[in-house]
Amino acid sequence: MPQPDVRSTSTGLGRVLVATYAVFALAATARSAVQLLTRASEAPLAYSLSGVAAVVYVLATLGLAEVGPRPRTMAWAAVVFELVGVLTVGTLTVLDPELFPDATVWSAYGQGYGYLPLVLPFLGIGWLVHTRDRE
Repeated sequence: MPQPDVRSTSTGLGRVLVATYAVFALAATARSAVQLLTRASEAPLAYSLSGVAAVVYVLATLGLAEVGPRPRTMAWAAVVFELVGVLTVGTLTVLDPELFPDATVWSAYGQGYGYLPLVLPFLGIGWLVHTRDRE
């Protein structure tokens, strides 16, 4: 019986990680679309950042779901950008809450999403390190 490829995201923990990113991609896309289409003038920076987060989650999902050097590069870029984003926006919203009149996905380190936006890039990076070629 052939052994499953532990680097694949088609089964096990890899599938859970991709599914989690996909849910965040959908949630962030829907949230930012509604915010930008209905109330863009109220908090343009916050709503634009939610849009950026949505794009990052989509790219991370696609990069993690595929195998090969190009998808891995895209996944690395997305999860590192996500980590920098959540740490930067999280810190800014804690230090100066007035800067963002409405919450973003990354506000207060993802507090509105159970801090999963803070944990998710570490999981993504962990998966990418764990599945790197060992040749």
